[in-house]
Amino acid sequence: MTTTVQTGAGQAPAAGPEMLGGVPAEVYHADRSSISSSGLRALLEPGCPAQFKYDRDQPAAPKKTFDLGHAAHKLVLDEGPDLEVVEGARWDTNVAKAQVAEIRERGGIPLKKAEMEQVQAMAAALREHPLAGPLLAPGTGLAEQSLYWTDPATGVRCRVRPDWLKQMPGLTLAVDYKSCADASPAAVSRATRDHGYHQQDALYIDGITAVLAPDEVRFVFVFQSKTAPYLITVRELQQQDRDIGRARNERALRIYAECERTGHWPDWTGPTNDIPQIGMPTWDTIRQAEEYLP
Repeated sequence: MTTTVQTGAGQAPAAGPEMLGGVPAEVYHADRSSISSSGLRALLEPGCPAQFKYDRDQPAAPKKTFDLGHAAHKLVLDEGPDLEVVEGARWDTNVAKAQVAEIRERGGIPLKKAEMEQVQAMAAALREHPLAGPLLAPGTGLAEQSLYWTDPATGVRCRVRPDWLKQMPGLTLAVDYKSCADASPAAVSRATRDHGYHQQDALYIDGITAVLAPDEVRFVFVFQSKTAPYLITVRELQQQDRDIGRARNERALRIYAECERTGHWPDWTGPTNDIPQIGMPTWDTIRQAEEYLP
């Protein structure tokens, strides 16, 4: 079995399958020698290679909208940036702006007092949940391990970073924790489609299989609402959607390999001398054709 190796921020993963502990999140996400699940998803529609390359080369600054999610991860997984409260309800004063900037410069997450109380309540609700609590119980797994391997079909170096990895006899369980505006099963289903979580599921299972070679791998999503009472939905993906996600990953890997080989990163249209046609979404074309066309 592949073992965990503690590595420094400047140490690159070896060429073979490897699980590395101690890789800072910013180093993991900035790695250009491999591609992650979010990268593969960005290569396919509604994204495109040109947008992927720009975003990779010009990483966006931290967004306040992500702070609550990152803070919840910190309290649930005990891994990630330090959380620091900035006193006062308003952050538009020069003093507050300077304090927020200083915290971010140190790699921390600035929170208002009410936000800190919110994420603490989220973590408490998760610990009490009959499914999520035991899955993410402290001391039962490893947080934020970085797994690297080479895709045999394309030669592309891949990486995944499970939130929580539980290695048990005969089974390795990966748990992915997501905070969201709506954790209802219907919203989770839509989010799986909209954000490509079926691609994430498939790549993480494939990566864990390639690196750790367990007898069985299971990938579990834990979704939690960011509004009280911080309800939780725990789900495993159905196999057909996982198969679709894997097929999408395979196509994205081929696109990525070709772009790296040629240095050409096309937009949605690609090279053509003709102006392509476009129409409404298929379902709307059918509905309106039935209503309006003879």
